[in-house]
Amino acid sequence: MGIATHALTVLALVFVLVLGGAALMALLFFIVDKLQTSDAIRRNYPVIGRFRHIFSTLGEFFRQYFFAMDREEMPFNRAQRDWVTHAGTGKGNTVAFGSTRSLSTPGTSIFMNAAFPPLEDQFAKTEPMMIGPTAAIPFVAKSIFNISGMSYGAISRPAVEALSRGAAEAGIWLNTGEGGISPFHTLGACDVVFQIGTAKFGVRDEHGNLSDDKLRTVAEHPQVRMFELKLAQGAKPGKGGILPGEKVTAEIAAIRGLQIGQDGISPNRHREIDDWGDLLDMVGHIREVTGKPVGFKTVMGSPDALEPLFNLINERGADCAPDFIAIDGGEGGTGAAPMPLIDLVGMPIREALPMLVDLRDKHGLHDRIRIIAAGKLVNPSDVAWAICAGADFVTSARGFMFSLGCIQALKCNKNTCPTGITTHDPRLQAGLVVEDKYKRVAHYAKQVIKEVETIAHSVGVSEPRQMRRRHVRVVMADGQSVPMNTIFPSQDGQAGVTH
Repeated sequence: MGIATHALTVLALVFVLVLGGAALMALLFFIVDKLQTSDAIRRNYPVIGRFRHIFSTLGEFFRQYFFAMDREEMPFNRAQRDWVTHAGTGKGNTVAFGSTRSLSTPGTSIFMNAAFPPLEDQFAKTEPMMIGPTAAIPFVAKSIFNISGMSYGAISRPAVEALSRGAAEAGIWLNTGEGGISPFHTLGACDVVFQIGTAKFGVRDEHGNLSDDKLRTVAEHPQVRMFELKLAQGAKPGKGGILPGEKVTAEIAAIRGLQIGQDGISPNRHREIDDWGDLLDMVGHIREVTGKPVGFKTVMGSPDALEPLFNLINERGADCAPDFIAIDGGEGGTGAAPMPLIDLVGMPIREALPMLVDLRDKHGLHDRIRIIAAGKLVNPSDVAWAICAGADFVTSARGFMFSLGCIQALKCNKNTCPTGITTHDPRLQAGLVVEDKYKRVAHYAKQVIKEVETIAHSVGVSEPRQMRRRHVRVVMADGQSVPMNTIFPSQDGQAGVTH
């Protein structure tokens, strides 16, 4: 009896202490909230007003798991992410019962099945395509679907390693992003596209100018197949970037050509390029120095802005043309960018891609300039649509981030990514096991390609690059669908043709 009484006394004392501590904390919060001047809600409703911020923060996560329907979230919904996750297992990706996709939503692509599709023994293998026929060392690209630019620094070391090994396994290329080439990009022995950003990281001299010697050194690497001159990306056209000095370690500094602790500042454009003539001069110079194909990445603001480029190419001759143009949609992603640029600047890929293809074809450059499409193209239907529109290749960054395990936590601009993809915190990086993730990267790429081929066979052609705009319908605002070739009639009827 005495022991029980003693235990109850102790419990009562603990309860009083906890209650007293809570009351004291509430009083302190009350005083702080009343005295602070930055938040009117907390000032008018001390303590209780704090819950508004807490619930607003947690709402992002509750919506993702409990309240949002499969196809409601932005920028990518649960159905899109789940498809990538299942594809990464390599165990197939079939579903039962019926589609959960609304086929009356404006912009939806509906592929037109053929009455008599080809039989399995009539399927053709997608042929490799040459990029840069006039370069000393052209690149024969094996895959229609590849990895878009993600720099080491923006994503972690294990993420880059997994992408490199996965790309090699799947036979696709890996774009370095604008941070230069690291040992982790080449670890898997995959094909690499070296991106030259506005700061020239990896190929700059001590003054930040393009270094021909460093260009030659990079080009000597047998895995570097071509160079991409980055003019703009979809999430922040006309805006450069900054890698804070505290993130510029000895390793990052060596790769990017910076001093340890120096801010890595990317201007909003290349200082040497003031017009299309300068761009063609730069492309030609890099191609001459490296001997490898060179193109550029941009975002379309208006097709009228690109018309002078193609006119100038025809004036100078096709040999001066870029070997490829990578077109990013305004809906493209990035680690961090101002919201007005993410939301409001740059044409969406669904509008920009057909216009760019038509410009190229109208000027007779179909076989000279390859078109690479990017911008939220993560599922087979997205990739198939782009091929129908006239793209020669499709690249994705966020699709491959999902294959690495990204949960769309929206923490890319912080060092707290819970999956270890965009953080340099060793504790969080430990969650990304390269031996597992590289296989998921490869499975995802292979599954996308396989299902794009399935769509191609369904519309009546033997391989994806034979698809045309007439093979896909687009749902309009009234819920009715029309063939894409009535919205974007190609200039010469050759959009998407492979010769």
